[in-house]
Amino acid sequence: MKETVRILVVGGGYVGMYTALRLQKRLKHEIRSGEAEIVVVEPRPYMTYQPFLPEAAAGTVSPRHVVVPLRRVLPGCRLLVGEVRRIDHARRTATVSTPATEETGGEDLRLPYDLLVLAPGSVPRTLPVPGLAEHGIGFKTVEEAIGLRNHVLEQLDIASSTRDPAVREAALTFVFVGGGYAGVEALAELEDMARYACRYHPALTPDDMHWILVEATDRVLPEVGGEMGRYVLSELRGRNVDVRLETRLVSCEDRLVVLSDGSRLPARTLVWTAGVKAHPVLESTDLPRDARGRLRCTAALRVQGTEDAWAAGDAAAVPDLTVAGPASPGRHGSGRGTGPAGECAPNAQHARRQARTLADNIVAHLRGTPQKEYRHRYAGSVASLGVHKGVAHVYGRKVKGRPAWLIHRGYHLSRMPTFNRKVRVLAEWTLAGLFKREIVPLGSLEHPRAEFEAQVRRGEGPDGGAGT
Repeated sequence: MKETVRILVVGGGYVGMYTALRLQKRLKHEIRSGEAEIVVVEPRPYMTYQPFLPEAAAGTVSPRHVVVPLRRVLPGCRLLVGEVRRIDHARRTATVSTPATEETGGEDLRLPYDLLVLAPGSVPRTLPVPGLAEHGIGFKTVEEAIGLRNHVLEQLDIASSTRDPAVREAALTFVFVGGGYAGVEALAELEDMARYACRYHPALTPDDMHWILVEATDRVLPEVGGEMGRYVLSELRGRNVDVRLETRLVSCEDRLVVLSDGSRLPARTLVWTAGVKAHPVLESTDLPRDARGRLRCTAALRVQGTEDAWAAGDAAAVPDLTVAGPASPGRHGSGRGTGPAGECAPNAQHARRQARTLADNIVAHLRGTPQKEYRHRYAGSVASLGVHKGVAHVYGRKVKGRPAWLIHRGYHLSRMPTFNRKVRVLAEWTLAGLFKREIVPLGSLEHPRAEFEAQVRRGEGPDGGAGT
């Protein structure tokens, strides 16, 4: 290489961060000499380790410890905080909107590149359910996880202080839509936290709460297989969680949840975790996509029929070379969902390994050496169901209860990026085992200026002034 080669990485999530991290390591001499430049475009200056979102919502892990600052771990890369709006790969150009362009109303940046890595991830898959936009809560970002924690604790405060039975019933009804990893783990962790918090509300008992899990199929956690899925179902129902299988959300207008089985439930909490879909930025590219909107990729993680473009993770349809026939339930576990037959599932287990292969193939492309196909040995599935409770299906072995919970924690701690974050999470777990849980809602953090603005408005008037 002689001229500077610009590698554009779209997305700073699991795939994007690990791809850039390995490229930064393997191309360090080229980066220092100016022969290579790595540009990472990501709307947030951090990567979120999503498997820890349920624990962040439950308060066992601090929110700042489930995110990894990209500027710190990628010092050899140029981080551009912004959102890619369009990609013209034929002209090797990306159009990027940054906070500065949005603030000034200026034109979006046109960023030229030589090599492209598309890893924008996924977004929640929503349906046109009446009232969902007004009352639904997502569970894909750390902000949503902490907002949900504050919301649940605030509902306990409302229920313990009201004399209106209708308000109390709605405050103590918590509906989760989606029986995959995100929905089951979030519900289990928050129910565990709320059950503990009830001891500090004399007017409440755990039996007063109504936790409901709505799943459109006939099973929960299909990733862990039929037997373990039935155990999870039994565990949840043993904790008085109302699991509604083969049921859909019809409406949630005016805080009234209507289900396809005819139930009408007043509820102030509705959490939507019913799957994900490929990031919409892929619709604004000239690259080939499949019927689900994901990029068509080869086993070497190159976008089919194109030059100088690679993709991986949730946004890529990557053939699974280890599966000869249709994928069986649980075949692609340990992450967030299963993939179609013969394709890698969109989960964390695949994402990290794909990122390594992708980065190595880009280096091989630059140096003119053979590229490798992505192959992955199935490791297993792990899920937490609250403190000291979990399920695991690892290398053919099925584990339940506390051992599975320990395996879940050990696995995800080992996969947490950076030694710094590993130590901080481990320290928090240790302290959580020695001291009582924190159950203070900090909902005002979501609107920190609200009280000040209200005070200013109260002070405005004919006698108001700026002096003292």
